[in-house]
Amino acid sequence: MAYQSLYRKYRPQRFSDVVGQEPITKAIGSQVTNDRLAHAYLFTGTRGTGKTTVAKILARAVNCSNVLEDGSPCGECDICRGISDGTLMNVIEIDAASNNGVDDVRTIIEEISYRPQSGKKKVYIIDEVHNLSLSAFNALLKTIEEPPDYALFILATTELGKVPITIRSRCQRYDFHRMTVDTIVHRMKKILSAEGIEADDKALGFIAVQADGSMRDALSLLDRCLAFNSGEELTYERTLDILGAVDVSVFSSFMKIISEGDLKGAIKLLDDVLMRGREIQIFVVDLISYMRNLLLISAGGRNGADISDVLGVSPDTYEDMKAVAAKFDVETLTRYIGIFSELTSEIRYSTQKRVLTEIAIVRLMQPKMQEDVASTRQRLAIIERKLDRIEREGIKTPAGSDKDSGHPDKPAKKAPLPEALPEDVKLVCDNWGRIVKNSQDMNKGILAEAQPSVRGNDLVIVCRDDVSAGSLKRSSDDLEAVLARETKKQIRFEIYGPEKGEDPEATFPDLRSMINFDEIKIVD
Repeated sequence: MAYQSLYRKYRPQRFSDVVGQEPITKAIGSQVTNDRLAHAYLFTGTRGTGKTTVAKILARAVNCSNVLEDGSPCGECDICRGISDGTLMNVIEIDAASNNGVDDVRTIIEEISYRPQSGKKKVYIIDEVHNLSLSAFNALLKTIEEPPDYALFILATTELGKVPITIRSRCQRYDFHRMTVDTIVHRMKKILSAEGIEADDKALGFIAVQADGSMRDALSLLDRCLAFNSGEELTYERTLDILGAVDVSVFSSFMKIISEGDLKGAIKLLDDVLMRGREIQIFVVDLISYMRNLLLISAGGRNGADISDVLGVSPDTYEDMKAVAAKFDVETLTRYIGIFSELTSEIRYSTQKRVLTEIAIVRLMQPKMQEDVASTRQRLAIIERKLDRIEREGIKTPAGSDKDSGHPDKPAKKAPLPEALPEDVKLVCDNWGRIVKNSQDMNKGILAEAQPSVRGNDLVIVCRDDVSAGSLKRSSDDLEAVLARETKKQIRFEIYGPEKGEDPEATFPDLRSMINFDEIKIVD
């Protein structure tokens, strides 16, 4: 017997076998059991989520002689077997991608006038129905609205927006959702158990993530891995080799190199990835996904919230990603994602994929090549790092130029810090987590629970309670030093308790300053 792909070999034959779409299968199964079928159904959703599978099960169920309790076909009667092996023409499948003209629809309209020779229903499954032409849709409209009592239409599409509203309004619509990673992994484990093959959980998890919610894509990738693995246990490392993918630790190393401004190291890492036979397009797409995770951690996890369940990564990977995300702000990560998103479309048909990728890496490290706000902020951060290094190491003057002493290596005196502008204070609020991290241990808890805000050129810090505000005021010199070290600016700040979040003098100004006494006339 010829080899059959896993997604075809293990295609569900009953509603209970369909995973990830339980609300839909229960609703349709109940309609079959209670004989409350609609005359037309519209199944919509992304690829590989079970639309065609459920359509075929429904087509057999409405003709089955021995329908099961959940509405599924028995699979044993003559009609079920005849529909499955193609000898019974009660179910007509049409691929609208290649049969999309008005003549193809007219053929359906002519054939629908004949009753089925056996069975109860004549079922028309039109896959990728959005490919039909406007004329074809118009020709099909009346038939779908009032088909014969023995006819049933099941339309399936991945692009609902292309289906005319006149068609959608005449169908009972069901939206098929993407599969979760856990659902896909559970299904793959059952199939591998039936095949007698062992696989690493990490490898299956990686395949499930790559499938992007599509069960068919996951089984196709699994089939590809098993074909190269020759019946041996499927390991994570072997999966990466077969699929040409890159381990998440490589992306972590890449982003750390980027944060250090090491262009040579980044190009060398890219070269190592390509020399190991990895696909450059897969590398770019997966890197964008990794940056997206860093962005979510940086934006959503700023208050210490654990969003590992949203990202679908292991606890160890999540902790490593948190450490990497701390090296970037939200604006910088957004700029990085924008650069590499442009790269994905550029390298799709290019013969110079590596050159374009290296140019994108240079753009990451050279914000001066762009003039947007995120690039400007990154350039300022680079300058601040250089100034910080100068401040730590000191500036050595040439011999004989120091008039205060004859020592040529004496550090220059520090110039007074410039006063902060409103945008500098806002930057402090945006990077409050870094201020908290670099403050003294006795203040970390207070600052972590405090709420920073901007008032003119000043930083306003509202503490959780008056006790915390008093403690922070007593160590205000330490806080001033941290702000100066992190911003290289002189930040003026005010500390309040919860009851004094607003300065009374700012909220209720002196009325005397608002009254012009010269204009007041006394009337007798």
